[in-house]
Amino acid sequence: MASFEQQMKRLEEIVAKLEDGDTSLEDSIKLFEEGTRLADQCRANLEEAEGKIEILMRQKSGKMKATALDLEKD
Repeated sequence: MASFEQQMKRLEEIVAKLEDGDTSLEDSIKLFEEGTRLADQCRANLEEAEGKIEILMRQKSGKMKATALDLEKD
């Protein structure tokens, strides 16, 4: 499996090809499908990484406790 960075680079290449307008309809559809799969894989990789991130919180007792990072909080 390609790394996240490789997936993002390929996704950028696909976007550039689609934006230049010189690609046939059939090839554009194939590129779009590949780009959609890559975007889904990148999103899944980011969600997995987000789940692994922990922050250290100081408890009232003064001890440190690892807590999952909650990016959804306001």
